[in-house]
Amino acid sequence: MTAASVAVIGGTGMNTWPGFEGSGALDGDNAWGSPSAPLQQGRFADTPVLFLARHGQGHHIPPHRINFRANLQALADAGVRRVIAAAAVGSMNEAVPPGALALPEDCIDYTWGRAHSYSDGPDLPLHHIGFTEPFSPLRERMLEVATAASVPIHPGGVLGVTQGPRLETAAEVRRLRRDGCDLVGMTTMPEAALARELGLDYAVVAVCVNWAAGVGSGDIHGEIERYAAEGMDRLRQLLTAVLPVLAEDDAR
Repeated sequence: MTAASVAVIGGTGMNTWPGFEGSGALDGDNAWGSPSAPLQQGRFADTPVLFLARHGQGHHIPPHRINFRANLQALADAGVRRVIAAAAVGSMNEAVPPGALALPEDCIDYTWGRAHSYSDGPDLPLHHIGFTEPFSPLRERMLEVATAASVPIHPGGVLGVTQGPRLETAAEVRRLRRDGCDLVGMTTMPEAALARELGLDYAVVAVCVNWAAGVGSGDIHGEIERYAAEGMDRLRQLLTAVLPVLAEDDAR
């Protein structure tokens, strides 16, 4: 079996991955515990890739209960070097309507109480990672490929990461907008920072499934039901273009 250097983490709406041809599973248990689900080995777009369901098989683990440390360590132990993380988000930016994709360039962490670092014990090394650009350079490469393949995607934005699992209030969304956020999700932190600590190249693909509270006029849950499938179809289009190119990059 060809080893996969790229992993895809699936979020809400991507607990399973249509088009992914599985060929086996790894349990991924490590010093930080068990990952959300077994790591699925397989191929997509005729390219070796690992797949991890962030919320577990059957989508039962809430954002604040995800063992992010075990998830990222399991991927690193499996030989992964790049991580493409899918995240369902709400939008505060008219340029990213429901159903659209975005490649955020930055994030603000509003979460609390999550195990957010591997530097977490008197016998463990302390690392002050640089995090000025949390999604670089994989993000830039994906944007290049999407542009060349004419895959529609918003090329930037700031992602606010909230605690969940509840959705935000309208007042909270107004604060997020004042802080400079364009999108809001629940899982990118501490995932992105942990990837950086492990030396993994990480990028998040934000799949917009609704207008954030107080921004649109529709029912948020109705919007999510309506637009999640549309956004995931576009995500598969993006991955069909991106994964073979990343494999070619690795082969050089």
